[in-house]
Amino acid sequence: MSSKRIILSENDIPAAWYNLLADLPQLPPPPLDPATNQPMDPAKLERVFARGLLQQEMSPERWIAIPEEIRKIYAIWRPTPLVRASGLEQALGTPARIYFKDESHSPPGSHKANTSVAQVYYNKLEGIQRLTTETGAGQWGAALSFACKMFDLKCKIFMVKVSYHQKPYRRMMMHIWGGDVTASPSIETQCGRAILEKDPDCPGSLGIAISEAVEAAVTQEGVRYTLGSVLNHVLLHQTVIGLEAEKQMLLAEDYPDVVLGCVGGGSNFAGLAFPFLRHKITGRDIRFVACEPHSCPTMSRGQYRYDYGDTSKLTPLMKMYTLGHSFMPPGIHAGGLRYHGMAPMVSLAKELGLIEAAAFHQVECFEAAQLFAATEGIIPAPESAHAIRGAIVEALRCKDTGQEKCILFNLSGHGLCDMNSYERFFSGHLEDYAYPQENIETALAELPVLP
Repeated sequence: MSSKRIILSENDIPAAWYNLLADLPQLPPPPLDPATNQPMDPAKLERVFARGLLQQEMSPERWIAIPEEIRKIYAIWRPTPLVRASGLEQALGTPARIYFKDESHSPPGSHKANTSVAQVYYNKLEGIQRLTTETGAGQWGAALSFACKMFDLKCKIFMVKVSYHQKPYRRMMMHIWGGDVTASPSIETQCGRAILEKDPDCPGSLGIAISEAVEAAVTQEGVRYTLGSVLNHVLLHQTVIGLEAEKQMLLAEDYPDVVLGCVGGGSNFAGLAFPFLRHKITGRDIRFVACEPHSCPTMSRGQYRYDYGDTSKLTPLMKMYTLGHSFMPPGIHAGGLRYHGMAPMVSLAKELGLIEAAAFHQVECFEAAQLFAATEGIIPAPESAHAIRGAIVEALRCKDTGQEKCILFNLSGHGLCDMNSYERFFSGHLEDYAYPQENIETALAELPVLP
């Protein structure tokens, strides 16, 4: 009998993160200072981010050593299992071999802890005592609260209002680890008050929550901002996922033909995909599929343009796939995927034809999640359900063609704090949203025009 779960030892926790910047055919365009439209002076960002993280953000080095203090905390849950989804294969009647990397084992229940521990560590080194951040579904907010507790820092979390009410148990997780959580938009910041004055019932967005978190950081001494996706150093920290998966695929004597992950800002997809992507760059035949919601189709229907990372235009301009910083996604239950932009490195990989995007409706994703839970025993987060749906589509294509492909996807987190979403699914109250093209065009019309 072949192994269902491929397990590594603590000695196999990666000793270095992998930096895709070293191997991309071309570098991403630099972030721009919105005041001058010139490349951003890194010194200006030191008021927002820890210097050690800014160095990683711009590093050309292929491998960046992981400090032992971080690896010791990683050992609480890493390495994570690689699992053969044999039950799902049987239910689908597919000749495909399906594997998933199970990132639900971290204390907060998702991949986000891979970067929260690293970001808090580098801020601690510089004497920072308090961090601010945003969170959508609460996975990142919970992960940052956990990491701050590990290193004895305080954190302030602006949680997108619709998710604040949809995900009360993730909010409770943040409180347990000492996080101070506020529904966004809030009256605690100038940008929050301005948005509420225009729309008192605003459900919030990640762009708005970012604006509030950045404002809270730059207006207080001894405070820095952190974020759970999009930027290079965040994607860098997540590559422990793919580096472990490479070793595990060797032990399974198999290798993926298709690699999938859900995408909101791009971190869990990049974490699994980037270590494998370096082999595609050198000639190996692998497909990479980024799975996003139809209601927030950043790469499927957005444009590759310079845009702000937040609603209030406090961040540098980044070249990325975007729906426009003023884009307001509907309140779907995959709250972690409700972001208008995409990581610049993921965006460039799409622009270069190295990866592709696929959009799915939320009902079909919850149906995929239900099948996965019934066959593999794990209740996935709604975000992860998009990757599961993508994997099922690939597996059914193999059923039609008779091809015996190897499919690998990232289970970015469990859904044990998402029972309200599942209740709405089973009661028939979930709706599918196909965002009106005219609304997307309205938001895109507000993109900055650069010379």
